[in-house]
Amino acid sequence: MSDLSRDPRHDPVLREEVVAALAIVAGERHVDATFGAGGYTRAMIEAGAEVIACDRDPDAIAEGAALVQSAGGRLTLIHGRFGEIDRLLAERGIEAVDGITFDIGVSSMQLDRGERGFSFQSDGPLDMRMAQEGESAAEWLNRADEEEIADILYHYGDERQSRRVARAIVAARPLSRTGELATVIRKALRHPPGAPKDPATKSFQAIRIHINRELDELAEGLAAAERVLRPGGRLAVVSFHSTEDRIVKNFLRERSGGDAAGSRHRPARPALAQAATFEPPARKVRPGKAEEARNPRARSATLRSAVRTAAPAWPGTPMPGHSTKEAMSC
Repeated sequence: MSDLSRDPRHDPVLREEVVAALAIVAGERHVDATFGAGGYTRAMIEAGAEVIACDRDPDAIAEGAALVQSAGGRLTLIHGRFGEIDRLLAERGIEAVDGITFDIGVSSMQLDRGERGFSFQSDGPLDMRMAQEGESAAEWLNRADEEEIADILYHYGDERQSRRVARAIVAARPLSRTGELATVIRKALRHPPGAPKDPATKSFQAIRIHINRELDELAEGLAAAERVLRPGGRLAVVSFHSTEDRIVKNFLRERSGGDAAGSRHRPARPALAQAATFEPPARKVRPGKAEEARNPRARSATLRSAVRTAAPAWPGTPMPGHSTKEAMSC
């Protein structure tokens, strides 16, 4: 097989830990549900897996063609949303897989390209669309009312001064560039130039999550993974945002039968009507100091993993954390 060495442009977070959680045996079929720049896919192939990789960003699929050639027939790329991974696999005659991994959020490739509009580090069009279709960030910000914008900034970005920021955004419309939006937010929060921790970070994150329906997509992806993992199959999810991690934690806790006793945030529940579809999840994993120093993006990462049981997937069950309000309050 041709060279599959790491891409120097992309250092996937918790690479070795994800591969360990997947416990790959040579010849198994695994899914990288968020292909991006292919970091996890490379590691999975090197561990002996046949990989089906999915991404909704057409740029990621186009740029992955070279890796397909290098993989010697052990990599298939699919353009589509990971929330529909069960359907995408079924269309290719695949009913069950041995492992699935998710790397939630924006990829380094997307952040580093100013023309995609995900970051304020370099000025570009205010876009933020992962799939490059649908309503852009500029279109939404220029039509939404102040209350809607404030709610998104508060819930998805933990922005405590969301009302002030939303008011400034509405007053500054129309907006079309990332640099314009960043300047509006900094002025609203009275941020002096050159001060640490740019206050625009939280709002950019919140707008991106909203534009791409990232929390709904995660909930749908977890349910899809439950449906396609074979008994003994492994699920590994890396998230970078507290609400995303909460959705994953609640899903695995409920699906493993660990939710019946309740907690101080929610009442006790009756015994499960459905059998547990996952074994009790492994302890969460965080990056070590060396990885954080090497890759600053790793600082907020959390890995959660679990093994699928033989119980049938839960049909038509509301996902823990699927609703925005529940995800924020749990």
